[in-house]
Amino acid sequence: MNKASDFSKQAQKNKLESISVIIPVFNRKHLISRALHSVLKQTLPVHEIIVIDDGSTDGVGEMLYKEFPQVQWIQQNRQGVSAARNKGIRRATGDCIALLDADDAWLPDKLSRQISALNADHESPLCHTNEIWIRNGVRVNPMKKHEKKGGWIFQHCLPHCTISPSSSLMKRDLFKTVGYFDETLPVCEDYDLWLKVSARYPVLFIETALSIKYGGHDDQLSKQYWGMDRFRVQALDQILSENILKKIDQQAAYRTLHQKCQLLINGAIKHQNQSLQNDCESILKRHPLPEA
Repeated sequence: MNKASDFSKQAQKNKLESISVIIPVFNRKHLISRALHSVLKQTLPVHEIIVIDDGSTDGVGEMLYKEFPQVQWIQQNRQGVSAARNKGIRRATGDCIALLDADDAWLPDKLSRQISALNADHESPLCHTNEIWIRNGVRVNPMKKHEKKGGWIFQHCLPHCTISPSSSLMKRDLFKTVGYFDETLPVCEDYDLWLKVSARYPVLFIETALSIKYGGHDDQLSKQYWGMDRFRVQALDQILSENILKKIDQQAAYRTLHQKCQLLINGAIKHQNQSLQNDCESILKRHPLPEA
C-alpha cells in the first residue's frame, strides 16, 4: 500500500481540527508583530502559536512577552532556520502544522480554507496557496517560472522551490514519513522538503492568494549565499540516493541534476573554484544519466 493510501485511511477516521503555527525568528522584532496579528485575525482560531527564537539579540523575546502573552516563546542558540522550524514542529501538538516566516503574513481565511481542503481530500497531506508578492513595499507579479500547482508536482518542483513555507499547511504526521528540514542546508531547505513530499504524495493547491510574501530585506537568506543551485544539487543527490522515485520522476531528477551540475562546473572553471568543480563531478559520477 502506498503512503497516500495510508493517509487516506487515517484521514477518514480522524477529522483534522487543530493547527499549530510555527514561526522561526532571528532579529525580526520590527516585523514579527505583523505576522502574529495575521495569525490572531484568522477566522479559524489556532490551537497554539510557537515562536522559535534562533539567537536573536534585538529584544524580540521581551516584546513578545509584553504584547503577545498567548505565544509560546522558545529560545535556542543560533542554529539556523531549519533547526528552528524542526524544534517547533517537534513541540507542536496540533493536528496540522502551519509554517509562517516572521516577515510574511496571512489573509484571514487562509487556515480555514486549507484545513477544509485537507479534510475533503484524504490523499494529500499538504495544502498550499497562491500568494501576493511585496518587494520593497511594492506589489510585484511573480514570473511564469514561479507558477504554483497542485497534484503530483514532483517534476514541477525540480527547477526551484515552488511551494512557499508561509503558504503551506501540513498534517503533523507527514514529518514522521518524510523527515524534517535538513539542518545541513543553510538555504534551499524548503526545496529539499518539498521534493521529499511531492515524490510520495499529491499536494493540494488553492489558487486564491491567501498569503503575503514580503521581500527585499537586506538580511534575507537568499541574499547571503551565492550559487543557490549548490544546495539544490545536494537535495537532488540525496533524494536520488534514497531510490524512492517513480521511474519517470527519477529520469527527470537525473536530467535536472546534470543540468544544474554542469552550470555549476562551468562557473567553477571560470572562477577557478576547484573544490566546487570536484564536488559536482563527484556527484555526477554517483548519478550518471540512464541510457534512453
